[in-house]
Amino acid sequence: MAKDIGKVVEVLYGENPPPIMIIGHSMGGAIAVHTAIANHLPSLLGLCVIDVVEGTAMDALNSMQNFLRSRPKTFKSLENAIEWSVKSGQIRNMESARVSMGGQVKKCEDPTSSPGVSNSIGEGIIEEDEEEEAEEESNKKRMKEDDQEMKKESIFSWRVDLSKTEKYWDGWFRGLSALFLTCPVPKLLLLAGVDRLDKDLTIGQMQGKFQMQVLPQCGHAVHEDAPEKVADALATFMVRHKFTEFKDGYLC
Repeated sequence: MAKDIGKVVEVLYGENPPPIMIIGHSMGGAIAVHTAIANHLPSLLGLCVIDVVEGTAMDALNSMQNFLRSRPKTFKSLENAIEWSVKSGQIRNMESARVSMGGQVKKCEDPTSSPGVSNSIGEGIIEEDEEEEAEEESNKKRMKEDDQEMKKESIFSWRVDLSKTEKYWDGWFRGLSALFLTCPVPKLLLLAGVDRLDKDLTIGQMQGKFQMQVLPQCGHAVHEDAPEKVADALATFMVRHKFTEFKDGYLC
């Protein structure tokens, strides 16, 4: 995936790409680090990783499948998916959720035959339930009566099945802290909490090997929960390292 980033930039800009600062969140942060360390972007100026460190990421892998199974497989509508993302705490900013969830889910072409869609649609999230034999006939009758109405509804499912990428998880995160610290460009680490730091990053931060900023009262999706604060942190970082200049009227 890191190579893919280099290929995309090459296709867009040819042999003379403009100065680039790469930013990645969570697993995307791991890809950003691997891209930087492998020099897939020769014009790379800086690196920003958002809320991912090796220690906490590796610890979380054991429970990742349980987390994915706990998510609804389908949604009654895009608005329903947005509502779930906020109520579940995945995103804490409704405006951000409206932007983000549209890219995370996709509309199923045939709601009545899509895998994972249950035989009954509730007011909120659609969940699969095993119907007891005594209720099966009643459900079939109700479904037949509501079939025409159901076809008018848009069923949404996840665009990417993350559970199928499990075999790559360890490779994405193992050794990530050491790779991040050795990236030969200015580095910014944005975290939702200082407790997320592992030993290597704690030592590296004390040695001044990277700039770190903690944005409290945010969930894991820091850039979505507090987009203005993340933008300010990035702007300050880029001005500090002379990637850009102050613009009149802008305060860092």
